[in-house]
Amino acid sequence: MNKPAKIVAPAQDPPGAYLGVERSLTGRHWREREADLQLAEAHRRAHGLPEIAARLLAARGVTREAAGVFLKPTLRDLFPDPSSFADMDAAARAIEDAIVSGRKTAVFADYDVDGATSAAQLVRYFRARGRELGIYVPDRMSEGYGPSAGAFERLKAQGYDLVITVDCGAAAEAPLNAAAEMGLDVIVLDHHLMSGAPPKALAVVNPNRLDCKSGMGSLTAAGVVLVTLAAVNREARKRGTNDLPDPREWLDLAALGTVCDVAPLNGFNRAIVSQGLRVLRGGKNIGLAALARSASRPEVGSVYDLGFVLGPRINAGGRIGDSSLATRLLSTEDASLAEEIAAQLEDLNAERRKREAEMLAEATAAAEADSAPVVVVGSPRWHPGVIGIAAGRLKDKLLKPVIVLGGVDPSEPAKGSGRSIPGVNLGAAVAAAAKAGAARAGGGHAMAAGLTVDWDKTDALKDFLSAALEKEIAAASGAARALSIDAAASLGALTVELLDALDAIGPYGAGHPEPVFALPDVKVSYVNPIKGGEHVRCVLEDARGARIRAIAWRVGATPLGEALLAQRGLLHVVCKLKRDTYGGGPPRPEVEILDAAPAA
Repeated sequence: MNKPAKIVAPAQDPPGAYLGVERSLTGRHWREREADLQLAEAHRRAHGLPEIAARLLAARGVTREAAGVFLKPTLRDLFPDPSSFADMDAAARAIEDAIVSGRKTAVFADYDVDGATSAAQLVRYFRARGRELGIYVPDRMSEGYGPSAGAFERLKAQGYDLVITVDCGAAAEAPLNAAAEMGLDVIVLDHHLMSGAPPKALAVVNPNRLDCKSGMGSLTAAGVVLVTLAAVNREARKRGTNDLPDPREWLDLAALGTVCDVAPLNGFNRAIVSQGLRVLRGGKNIGLAALARSASRPEVGSVYDLGFVLGPRINAGGRIGDSSLATRLLSTEDASLAEEIAAQLEDLNAERRKREAEMLAEATAAAEADSAPVVVVGSPRWHPGVIGIAAGRLKDKLLKPVIVLGGVDPSEPAKGSGRSIPGVNLGAAVAAAAKAGAARAGGGHAMAAGLTVDWDKTDALKDFLSAALEKEIAAASGAARALSIDAAASLGALTVELLDALDAIGPYGAGHPEPVFALPDVKVSYVNPIKGGEHVRCVLEDARGARIRAIAWRVGATPLGEALLAQRGLLHVVCKLKRDTYGGGPPRPEVEILDAAPAA
């Protein structure tokens, strides 16, 4: 049996260049992810870890004191005190009052995965308490992001007295003022960055409020809702009610929102995802189970499944279809309805992919011609539902912040979605641009932002953002171009046993990246372009004749794809190790190729 690979950088490497690669086929600088070897040995001894797993923990900054909880994250150890959140007690009292009295209540949700999973938790909780919660999800095209006075007027006309906004509302000062004037009470459960006093509402629960002392600023809205339900249960018990639903039943939803909103997987978020995956594997949510079947992946239970199988399909409704489909799917107990909605989302996801591919080709050409520190490209012909995906793809390709604008009518303002690189706070800069008049509205997170801007002001927006972020981008550009590598390994060392060792310190995600390996001096012994050459499937082989299956995604018409297809000479390949279960039978290792460079 092969032993797991040791992580040892080749002794002949020049300082700072792993395997001597200063510029790879994707334009990256390879470097070794450093680790404290004494700390790694302490982890190995204390927790009985394989050497490679212990080294990876140390390389990710996990201290001796934190390792135990990190390896076995539990809600008991990591669940925050709900009362540490500003306004949480007031929110819990108001929600419990509404449930007890039967006050007609609706949830107003954002149309993405975090919004849908947040809303579905609330719908399921209310139903378990014998109450039905109305659902309102704004149409991306006609209403845009977040609450509006018009939406509140419609809800008021339908007889609702209380609205709970999730994953939105923290910056909706004018709509919330309008709600107050019409006698509609609002509770805000959000997590987006805030720069000033909270808007007028019964309660504004947001760990990113300036006066919130929870220390939970990395939570998604789905995580905030999970804590809120615990607070409501606590309030109900104070009043003598004890037969209450357990919010842990819906940890699969909280985990899905956490992963798809790219929250860092440490602390409480890590516990949510780790425990949520266990709930997911149980298959109790019939909507998620139906969606998995529609994706031809009947068994789901990994971070990959959350982020790349379920997430994109849930998002598809809000991007190019009915925005309420996702929340309805995730909250339904009707098996036939679940199958019906899952099929709709599968079709919408296929349509989304088609539109994305068509738009991305145009956006790439425009973005590559833009030399500004912040790239801003757009067209009224580009569907607003897929601009965020395009922005993410272009950010990865250009290694700098990118904003993509879309719309359906040149006479209407553009909708924009931006993605940033580590160390560059795009959300704050976009909010500042809106305040300065360079955009109509905007804000978001450090790594992602949304905005509305007039088409004739896009150049002014780009100039504002480029000037505001120029220093941050300059400081972060080197890190953005670097590709950190954990280990050099032979093909023979890439075994199922190694996968088991890596699983011991999962789950992986933002803030706890999946291990990355370098495979020195390998050749492509078999190649098969798939989907018209967009992806490349191949077999890698080393000098000893060891082989492993490999896949490279979205490399068509790139230097990396061309090098794999050419099958000439030796390559250093950088990859992630995966567990291949396709076709049944025992799992076997395969690799996902991230990068390569000609072997000198």
